[in-house]
Formats: sequence, structure tokens, C-alpha cells
Amino acid sequence: MNDSSDGETRDTASGGDDATDADSNDADPIYWVDGDLVPAGEAVVSVDDRGFRYGDAAFETMRAYGGSLFRWDAHADRLAETCDLLSLDHGLDRETLRERIDETLAANGLEDAYVRLSITRGVQPGTLAPDPDVDPTVVVWVKPLPRGGVDGVPVWDGPATVRTVERPRIPDDAIPARAKTHNYLDGILARLDGRTDDAGGSGDSDRIRDPDEVLLYDGDGYLAEGATSNVFVVADGVLYTPATDGPVLPGVTRRTVLDLADDLDVPVEVGRYGSDLLDAADELFLTNTTWEVRPVDRLDGRTIGPGPITSRLRRAFDATVESRHYG
Repeated sequence: MNDSSDGETRDTASGGDDATDADSNDADPIYWVDGDLVPAGEAVVSVDDRGFRYGDAAFETMRAYGGSLFRWDAHADRLAETCDLLSLDHGLDRETLRERIDETLAANGLEDAYVRLSITRGVQPGTLAPDPDVDPTVVVWVKPLPRGGVDGVPVWDGPATVRTVERPRIPDDAIPARAKTHNYLDGILARLDGRTDDAGGSGDSDRIRDPDEVLLYDGDGYLAEGATSNVFVVADGVLYTPATDGPVLPGVTRRTVLDLADDLDVPVEVGRYGSDLLDAADELFLTNTTWEVRPVDRLDGRTIGPGPITSRLRRAFDATVESRHYG
């Protein structure tokens, strides 16, 4: 459910310094809805749509930098995997989907933007079992975000405050974490848990109330991910992150950071880790599409970082965006 946070976070509500003239003039944003570019006020789907009724839909959150999508092929691959898991045969190839995104960005005059592409199973008879014949509903939703790259401005105001919660991540053999669907109830409940006075059950009055993110463990007590992010821990100079063979979304930004760590000769371990890894953390950071690489400075009331490895990876990520999209 991450890497969108993919885009589903309060920090991304502002267009920052990169808002377009249209945005600053309060122009109605334009979205792609079922074959048409329409003003946001007219962008509607049927109440009988299965995406609304059951969360029966796939989506991807992406970023456009300088007019082009970051790692489109990776997002398209993951969208295809989600649709395969849902047996949602929408009949649209990735070139067509990319064209619809590009048209939506152009209609809004945006080059640096948040992009969300959703494909639902469409309107079908009101029964839980889906009809194999699909007339999909396709929606492209965009909004301005700050410029990325070395001259970019983060969408977040500062390092994140994070707390752990007792609510376990849904087991992967029940609902695969790699399926990005419209049903975000697991993450929503985890965020609500994070607002309570004692989400982790520790009784520690210093625990953070209303944090930027919450971290979840799986049913066996191993660290999984954030409600909308992947998590990385630095301990004794080694970069650790939970493996995706558990209930962990294979985030596109996560994969990029692992590749950059390899390029920078940062030691990396990917596996299953308990709470002792967080206890030993010298640095901690989160990744998703909108946050990119966001350092954490407080975990359950404990001050952590940021630190040198997080900073190196953030700079390397910015340099990658710069060379791919602004060079």
C-alpha cells in the first residue's frame, strides 16, 4: 500500500512553490475520466462502480518531473501485476495509459506534478462476484508538486516523526501487499491508531501523537512497512530494509534507493527484522513516490537523525532525477 503515499499524505496537499498559473488563479483542475478530459467539478463516476462499492480497482501513484514520468515502466509493470492479481482484464495497453496521463498533464499545464492513475472494474450488477466481462473506469488525477532534482523543494516541511503501532499488516497470503488497490482500510486504521495516546501499548508519555507516519509489523512480529511508505534503517553503517517476500509493497522509490546504495557501495541487507533493529537504529528514513527519500528524526519519542548515509542517498536520488528529467 505504499510508495504512493505513495502520495496519500497530508504533506502533498500543497502545490508548494511550483504551482502553475492556472492553479494560482483557482482554475478548476482537469482530470481524465472515462475517455474525456473534464473539469474537476464535473469529474464523477457512478455510485454503482465497483471501485466505489468494493474498492475493486487498481491504481498507481507517480511523479512527473520536467514533463515526464519517473520510472513509468516500473509503475506500469506493477499496475499490470495488480490487475493480474485482481483478474481485472481492462484491455488497455501501457502506451494508451501513458498517452492519457500525458494529455492530462498537458491540459493542466503541468510539468512537475503528482499523478494518480486508477482503473476500476467499472459498473456491474450489484453482486460481490465480479463479471468476467469488464468495461473499466479509468481516471487520471493530477496536481502540482514542487520541482524535483538538485534544485527541487521537498513536499514535506522537515524530517518525519514516526511511531510504531500494534496493528499488524494484513498477511500477504490473505491480500498480497504488491496489489495496489483502492482499499486502504489497513493503512487508515493504522494512522488512526497512531493518533491515540498509547498506540504502541508502551505507556510512554513521550510517544508521538499524530505522527507523520506509522510503522507496522507483520503477524509474526517482523518489521513490515509504513502505512504509505517503505522503511529503511541504518545501524552500524549498514542499510537494512524489510524484504518483499513478506507483507511489504515493492516500492518503485524503494528499488531506486537500493540501486543507488549499490552504486555508492553502501552495505545493504534485505531480510526480516524485529523491533531490535529499530532499537539499534542510527538513522531511519522513509521512501515513497511523493516523499522521495524522507529522513526520520523521531521514533516513538526517541531522537534519531538524520545522518550521513541518508543524506548521501537523498543527494544521489536528487541527482538521478536531475539527470533523467532536467539534464
